[in-house]
This record gives sequence, structure tokens and C-alpha cells, in this order.
Amino acid sequence: MGHRNFRFNALFLAVVAAFAPASAAFAADQGEDKQLGEMVIKSDKSALPANVPASTESVTAKQIAESVNSVSSAGALLYVPSVHVRERFIGDVNGGLAMRMYGVNSSAQTIVYADGLLLSNFLTNSCCPGPRWGMVPQHSIDRVDVIYGPFSALYPGNSVGGVVLMSTHMPNKLEAHAQVDVFSENFKLYGTDDSFTGSHLAASVGNKVGDWSFLLTADHLDNHSHPTDFTTAAAKSGAAAAAGQYTTVTGAVYDLDTANKQRVIVAGTSLDHTVKDDVTVKVAYDFSPSTRATYTFNVWQNTSDKMIESYIKDAAGNPVYATSAAGPYSFVRIDGKDYTIRTAPSVSNTESEYHMHGLSLKSDNGGAWAWDMVASYFNQNKDILRASSGNTGTTPSTAATSGSITYGDGTGWYNVDLRGIWRPDGNVSSAHQVSFGFHTDTYTTKSDKFDLVSGSNWQSSNAGALNTNSRGETTTSALYVQDAWQITPQWKLVVGGREEHWEATDGSNYSISTGAVRYADRSVRAFSPKASLSWLVNDNWALRGSYGRGTRFPTVNELFKSAAITSGGTAATPAQIALFPAPYNVAFTNNPNLKPESADSWEFTVERFLANGLWRTSLFGEEKRNALISQNDLTTIPGFSINSVQNVDKVRSYGLETSVQANDVMVRGLDLMGSVAYIHSRIVENASNPGLEGTEQTLIPAWRASALAVYHQSDALSYSLGWRYSARQHAALYVPASGQYPDPNADTYLGRGSFSVFDAKVVYRIAKQWSASLGVDNIGNSRNFTYYPYAQRTIFAGVKFDL
Repeated sequence: MGHRNFRFNALFLAVVAAFAPASAAFAADQGEDKQLGEMVIKSDKSALPANVPASTESVTAKQIAESVNSVSSAGALLYVPSVHVRERFIGDVNGGLAMRMYGVNSSAQTIVYADGLLLSNFLTNSCCPGPRWGMVPQHSIDRVDVIYGPFSALYPGNSVGGVVLMSTHMPNKLEAHAQVDVFSENFKLYGTDDSFTGSHLAASVGNKVGDWSFLLTADHLDNHSHPTDFTTAAAKSGAAAAAGQYTTVTGAVYDLDTANKQRVIVAGTSLDHTVKDDVTVKVAYDFSPSTRATYTFNVWQNTSDKMIESYIKDAAGNPVYATSAAGPYSFVRIDGKDYTIRTAPSVSNTESEYHMHGLSLKSDNGGAWAWDMVASYFNQNKDILRASSGNTGTTPSTAATSGSITYGDGTGWYNVDLRGIWRPDGNVSSAHQVSFGFHTDTYTTKSDKFDLVSGSNWQSSNAGALNTNSRGETTTSALYVQDAWQITPQWKLVVGGREEHWEATDGSNYSISTGAVRYADRSVRAFSPKASLSWLVNDNWALRGSYGRGTRFPTVNELFKSAAITSGGTAATPAQIALFPAPYNVAFTNNPNLKPESADSWEFTVERFLANGLWRTSLFGEEKRNALISQNDLTTIPGFSINSVQNVDKVRSYGLETSVQANDVMVRGLDLMGSVAYIHSRIVENASNPGLEGTEQTLIPAWRASALAVYHQSDALSYSLGWRYSARQHAALYVPASGQYPDPNADTYLGRGSFSVFDAKVVYRIAKQWSASLGVDNIGNSRNFTYYPYAQRTIFAGVKFDL
């Protein structure tokens, strides 16, 4: 601990030392841009609700265009402090969002909105899928605001990690935009050494005519990804295979797995060719200068073909895919040793079409009352996944005659928010500003997996017998109130609370092993208090302390995702047989009796105003009860464990974060931003698995850091250089039986190692309406893993037109 504390203190002091000269050089009065209790540098904060009682960070469209090569909306968050999106490749639909004390599999513990419409997928708590980033093209984003922690009563308990607010705009005159991007990744890992290319097209047009305005945007992406999964071979035990029972192959690759044991890699899989089309129509009508109604319709279409690349070949040069139960492909002989590949690599095709409708009505004339209504509806209108069962020998998986088909049609959610603001003094300068509102949401999951009828090709076979399905619905209703009281010009108090009522209904699932299972309906109430006190010490310093409770309710997949009973082959006692059919080794993936998790969070923030920017340092933490974590329950059946998402009694986390943004640093045109964060998170109490007490949570790195420099040589030419860093993180919980974490080797496939990545971009305005860009991500071509491999060095080039 002493060594770790030394590293922490040394790095923190180094950051302070680096930033302090900038503070001294640029400290000055910020004028009207200085906002008590807010961290946003720009005076335009239209996307943020009034009186945010927490730390915030923002990036604008200009900053994104100058520094981000990624063409997805998730890429806009690339350099935001303590924020990371798990994008393995361009077009990845499984882009989980990580914020501060929450990892990339905590999608239900952070919230993403676009113009008030929910993009987060609270059907599950996982990276897969993540927020619906594809619903918002990056080129349509005006700015992104990030609010840290559950300190505002305006947001549900899913805000325990933080809130991301993306905002676009409606045009005031005729405008049009178009851009073309191409990119290429050179990927070399195991037996793959190839270039993977893609293209991106985007366009928008809008206008305002009288009281009507409209905006039409379209976005097209076509990309080929590197392999994200790999197939391994298992060594044969006992005597060598007999003649006629094996085939000698070449091309296998050796490496060390996460446990530092040698493994043999024989194929790269999930090479994803994704084609995405996204169209958004927005129409607005101004009833008066202060009242506007806006309707949004978005349709997102995606096709994904996942292929495989076998590394091993027989003597004739034919690729070999898997071993069989008998015959010459019972085993493959690699360097004189025999192996099996019983899991044949599969190929798949996914066709998706998602629809989102949004309606908002906003009225605010700056007087005593302001009103806001936002309603959204998201539906997976079409969601079909076909997967082959794979093949053995030299027969490719594309020729498989069996497989499965999964339908997710009808899965979705709707949200309604009715909000109001009362200003007793009758104007926006009122000492009290009381926010209040009502919220309701409903999430529905529908998933049916069928075995394909054998004998025909997996791409055209009809659905046969039902294999598994899941059904369920959760509904949350909430009332909240929050008062922002400007006690004096220097002191502001924000207090509030949120009362929530949650229901889980119509839960059921089916599997071949268990048959149909139905679950009893449940309901829970929770109250979450909030409080924040801010003090503007002087023209240079501001302090804020915040407290908030966030209550996160279980998702429909945590409750109702299909359970599976797998073969264990172990004799069962009569009591165990009564619970589960023998062989009774049980692998549950759902838990219909989960309690909501409740986090008491706090934050203390110091802000230093600079002449051209802001320096913020925040100390924060939380104590969470009934934390929803996937683990082994050792108490259910003596001598056996059940793995599922469970309520862990208590988890305690805290951290320190410092960030700075400044313009025209040392020389005119040089803008800098950077951040460093340290996180400490431990399981404190765990009655279901006491051996985990005092150990780390998964997927939370101890350190995160980023830095970005943008130099404007002229109005037409800018250069950017960015750096992103994350310490290693554990992919799985501590193993009490072995006395160690299961992944001592994190920098490999299935591990979650550290990464240190540099990116660069040059933007040149060719003419008034034309600009071009050239960029590189992962300049050093480092190999980084988030269980799956991240992209290696990728080159981007683009041309953009703005009318």
C-alpha cells in the first residue's frame, strides 16, 4: 500500500506542479462566463439544466471536429475526464460507457441523452449492447455536456455514474452539410496480418420558414473490422492419437493466456462487416418566441456479417476449422502434439432496423414559470440474428446446414418527462428556482431463439424448435422536486429529492433444459435525497460540496434473461435433485429476486478560474448497498455455487480527479485540456461470498488520464495531438481458493490490460465552405485489449462541405 500511495502522491503532485504555472499565468476575472457551481468554460450552456449541483465537463462541435478522428457520436467523448467508451472498431454497436467509478459493463449506471431523448439501453447492464450511439450522427452534434454523479433530482438513479447530454440544433436559416471519410487499419495479431478499411458518408439539410423549421440528416457507414475473438485448441490427454484419427496441420500460434498458461490460437473470428444507415427527421414549430414544439423521427438500419479466418492448414493447404468425434479430424496434430477444437467457429448475419420517435414541448419566457415535456419511444422494429453451428474438418462454417435464429423484434422502451420551474421572484434572477417534475418509463424485452431446421443452408433455413426465450417488463414512475436557493451572491444551496416506484411484471423465460418458467410480479419504492452547497470564495476560487443517493433498479435482462442448466455429471443428493434436475451443475444468468442497489455518493470540488480557462479538482466517493454484481453464490447449495448477478451487501469506492482546460496557453492559438483520475473500489461486505471481501471490483482501472493539445496556426489550419491512458483492470473477481486474481497477464486476448495511446489530426480549410482532414489513431500501433483487442494504428482522411 505504501508503494501504491507513493505512486499516487507523486503523480498527483506532478500534475499540480504542471498545472500550477498555467493557473498563475492565466488567473483573472472571468466576467459573465463564471458560473457558480458549474465547470463549463463556454458561456453557452443551453444543453445543461439550470443549477446543476455537480461537476460538469463540456466539448463543442468545433473541439470535436479539430481533435477526434472517430466518426461515431461516442467518439465525441474521447478526451472528456474519467470517461471512456469501449469502441473495439468503427461501427461497434457494443460501445459500453465507463465513467469514474463505473466500468464499460455498467450501461445501466450511466445515462446518455440526445436532445432529451434517451439513448441508454436499460434493458441490460452490460456493454452489449451499449447506448444507441448510432441514433445520433457525430456531424449533427453541437456540444456534449457531462454531469458526474447522482446529485441532481432531475435524473433517475441510473445517473449514479453520471449523465451525458448530447445536443443538436434546429436551423435559423438555410444550411447544408456533407462529408466523406475513409479509414484504414493495419492489424497484426496472432495469425492475422491485414488491412481493414471502411468509409463514411454524412449529409444534412435544414431551413427555417416562418414559424416552421426542419432538419434532415443522413449517415452511412461501411466498415470491415479486425477479428475480435479467437478460437483456441485444447491439448489431448493420455496417449497420442492413433493413425487415421488425426490430421497434421501448420499455422497455429502460441501465446500465454490471462493466467500465464500456454495456449494455442487456431482461428480469428467475428471479423465484422457492418453496414449502417441512419436517417433523422426533425420538425419544429414556434407557437411564440418562447414556446416551441419539436418532433423527431429516427430510423437506424444495420447489417452485420461476422466471418472467420482459420490459421491452421492441412498438408494440401486447405484451412481446417474444427475437430470431430471420429475419423481423420478427431484431432489435429500441431508440432507433434494432438489437440481438439470442439467449439467450431461460427459465422453469423444480423439484420436490424430500430425506430425512435421523440416529441418535446418547451416554454420559457423568463418569467415565474417554465414548462418542458419530453416523450420518446424506441422500438426494435426488426432484429434478427442468424448464426451457423460451424463445421468440422475443411468444411467452412459458411456451408453449415444447422444453426440458430434469434428474434428481438418488439424489444424497446418509452419515456415521458413532465418538468416545470417556478421562480417566486418572477424572473430568471429569482433567489429561489424550484424545479419539479414527473417521470415514467417502461422497458420491454422480447427474445426468442430457435434452432434452425437441419438439412438446408443456415442462411435460408426456417426456424425449428424453440431453444430459449425471455419475456419481461419493468416500469418506473417518479416525482421529484429541487430548490436552488441563492442565499447570497457568494453562497448557493441546492436541495431536492426523488421518489420512485418500480415494478417488474410479466417475467418469464424458457429453455430446453428447464422448460417454461414464470416469475411473480414485484414492486419497490425508493427515496433519493440530494443536496449541494457552493461557495464563490472570490474572483479566482469556488468550492462545492455535494451529496446524493442514487437508486438503480434491476434491468429486465438481469431479472428475466433465460436461465440455463448445464451438464455437470456429478451425483446429486435427494435435496439437490428436488431443486434442480440431475446432473445439476447450474449456470443461472438471471435472478428474478434482485433488490435495487443504492449508492450514497458525495463529492467535494475546488475550482480555480483562469483568464482563459478553468482548473477543477474533485474528491468523490460512494458507499453502495445491495450492489448488483455477477459472482458465485456459495450459500445456496452446500458445496456448490451458482453464478449470477447478485446483491453484494456493501461496496465502497472513492477517487480523486483533476482536470484543466485553457485557451491561448503561452502562445496565441494553443488550447490545452487534460485530466488525471485515481479510483479505489473494494467489496466491503459480501455474505454470499465472504472470500471476496476486501477485493477489487472488475473493470475499474485505478488510473485514467488524458491530454489534448490543439494548435490553431491560422483560421484555416489546426493541428491536434491527444493522449489517452488507462491502467489495467481485472476482467474477473478475485478467486479465494487460489488466493489471487485470475488474470495476472492482462495484456492478452481475454485480458483487460493498460493502454497508452497517442492520436493526431490536421484540419485545413481549403475554402470558405470546404475543409479537409487527415488523422491517425494509435500512432504507436500498440496492442491493447478490452477482453477483445482494440484497433491498432488507423489512418483517417476526410473532406467536408458546409453551406
